[in-house]
Amino acid sequence: MMKKWLTHRYTPVLSGLLGVVAIALIAWLIYYTPSRITEQPTDKVAASSPVWKLGQRDDSSAEFKGVVGRDNINIPTASASTESSAKGVSSATSIAENTTAPVLLSSGDIPPGLNASTNPELSLQYKLDQVPPNGVIFRVRILDAGKAVPQMAVFSNHQLSGIIQIAGVSGTGSAYNYKSNYELYIPKEQLQSGVNVLKLKTARCLYCSSAEDKNVWWTWDDLSLETLASPATEPIHGKYILTGTNVNNKEFYYDQGAVKHLPYVLKWLGIAYSGNVMRVTCASNVSKACTDVDDYYHTLKQYNMQSSALYLYTGDIKLQKDGSLPETAKQKLRDYVKKYGSYLQYYEVDNEPGLFNRSKAVDLAVAQWLNTEGKQLVPHLKTVAPGWAYWPKYSTKACKNQAGGTHKCGDPDGWERDPAQRKQLEDVTDLTNGHAYGESYNEEGGGSFVQNLKTFGGSSNGLAKKMLNTEFGTNDTHRDNPDYGASQPQAAAFDRIMRSQIGFADIFIQHAAFYEDYTLFKTGFDLQNHNPASTEIYPFGQGQDSRVKIMRRLSLAYATHGKPLTYTVLNPEDTKDKLVYVRAVDTSKLKPLAGSGATSNKLLVNLVNFEDSAQTIRVRVTMPKAGVYIGERFGAGATYSQARRSISGLKASPALDFEEKLGPGESVQYILELKSTDQSTASAPTGVEAFPVQDGAVKIDWLQAEGVSSYDILRADGTDGAYQVIASQVAGSTYTDRTVKAGSHYAYKVRATGGTQVSRAAEVA
Repeated sequence: MMKKWLTHRYTPVLSGLLGVVAIALIAWLIYYTPSRITEQPTDKVAASSPVWKLGQRDDSSAEFKGVVGRDNINIPTASASTESSAKGVSSATSIAENTTAPVLLSSGDIPPGLNASTNPELSLQYKLDQVPPNGVIFRVRILDAGKAVPQMAVFSNHQLSGIIQIAGVSGTGSAYNYKSNYELYIPKEQLQSGVNVLKLKTARCLYCSSAEDKNVWWTWDDLSLETLASPATEPIHGKYILTGTNVNNKEFYYDQGAVKHLPYVLKWLGIAYSGNVMRVTCASNVSKACTDVDDYYHTLKQYNMQSSALYLYTGDIKLQKDGSLPETAKQKLRDYVKKYGSYLQYYEVDNEPGLFNRSKAVDLAVAQWLNTEGKQLVPHLKTVAPGWAYWPKYSTKACKNQAGGTHKCGDPDGWERDPAQRKQLEDVTDLTNGHAYGESYNEEGGGSFVQNLKTFGGSSNGLAKKMLNTEFGTNDTHRDNPDYGASQPQAAAFDRIMRSQIGFADIFIQHAAFYEDYTLFKTGFDLQNHNPASTEIYPFGQGQDSRVKIMRRLSLAYATHGKPLTYTVLNPEDTKDKLVYVRAVDTSKLKPLAGSGATSNKLLVNLVNFEDSAQTIRVRVTMPKAGVYIGERFGAGATYSQARRSISGLKASPALDFEEKLGPGESVQYILELKSTDQSTASAPTGVEAFPVQDGAVKIDWLQAEGVSSYDILRADGTDGAYQVIASQVAGSTYTDRTVKAGSHYAYKVRATGGTQVSRAAEVA
């Protein structure tokens, strides 16, 4: 067993005008066995021996007050800690019962938490006899935090290991604190034999000034560092989260327009291949809403994505005398679940029942059907509580769908605002829900965070149920709280609400990719008549960061999953103590998705800049195998075509070097796979179109085929001519043929370079 010990040093740290002393401490000279670890490890990591631990798991930070005793206090057994306390040293370690291993406690003034205004940093110094071969896991239990979503940046030996997004309700008026355990993976490349330094530091929102500092604080219960018993299966970053959005046409329709835009949105946002979740609101009462939802679900499977479905319209349902659904409603659900069940991982009972005047009894009947016949048809299906809007009674706030003499918001009136009545749905669903826009998540009256704490009567470690929020985001009127001093108030509002979801939710879905006022991308056209490669980001005014840029940044840092790839930063002096994050994963190690069995073979290399200035990162990533890698790179760009670049011919031995200069808040993702020696079976692209353009040329557009990085263009002269290759290894999804003659007829086909699968022909005169 490796011997753990602590050295002690005072490190002066300046923050603004305040000089703050960060105390190097740590203490735990223990010969533990894994069986003595009291905290259950996450299912994403396998913890082994403790390196050190500070604090006692007792829902109190009191032991951190006044740790100012002598240096190197020797505590040979657990029972001896009383003697040390009598000498003015309250123990900052947690010792397993009956152990006889000595504990070495170094003196220091360990704070009960951090506060950006008063003590923004804490440096913990410890020694390792050798580098743990599988890296370590940092754990912290948070007891209380401000509602502004404070951020804890974690540096190991001056390189960023990650930023923990901390959820807190202080300042909301909540009767309950939010207590939660967060975990952070630190790879072995950020460790060294001998002295190591773990720095914990408060971080402002990317757009905020020092005005936010007084709101960036938290208190903790305990902190620990543990080695991993086996290689990590996930680079856990605070907590395991999934995210997504909703791609439909004209706000309702899952037609071919939605289908062809779906892959472009998934890859551009950086959420493809990792098992993230998309909302599919194909409604039973909207004619032609579901015309191509089968293709839509199939596309999600191709990109290793899950779905959260909402299908049955509940506004006109009259229950039978026994309280069950009428047969017509059952049959609609039955047909939908039978047809698409293999693609469904989650089903949402209803949408904002108070706002849209829905019946609690009907929602209970839907949940009951899903739990019985629904799960018999699809055993893996998880039910999700209604998308709560926490709407009050009509007399307090009017709602929609009113007819007749008596106006009410739900049946019974205002039931959605009542935690006890919501609890009846929570008792019969697998996951909770709760929509959130702007700062609404932390509002005492109707906020998803505060209201969920009311529903479940508080928190011991996160929410009492796993949470899938089927709508979050901002509209164009939302601005960040002016108390936080944001220079980009619209961008800061979106950034803060997505970070809040990372802090307390498990799965959360942005309202919609194409939806006026809430949108990620520009709208105002029929997706069926639009080339997805020309999709444009919807911009905020005054040069602010867009929702797409923010969602990409946070998705790449928190929502890409798989086995961590080994990496080494090649310019550590440039990235020293900088908020520059590297996340590289092998998605082929993810388990197949429930139902669909979807998998992925992609390697994702993400480079993320959380600084408000440009940063250069050079990193060497070890790929699973030596060979040539191909794929795509996504970075800055106002359109999809500008943001995407085809990648070919990256030779790994098995390491690959990447270098990027990232602008403020910018992120880059490489989507790579090992090039096969046989490209003949590669899929052909779809949606091929050809049309005349200026200067007597013909432009050919197509939809990109999954896993294809370059294309051959074939042309036939006349209606019966033979097809010949006129261009090879064309990157992207467009080509302009300038060799045509006026008055002639041509037909074009497209295939993957060297492939045998060829697209349908597109003709042009």
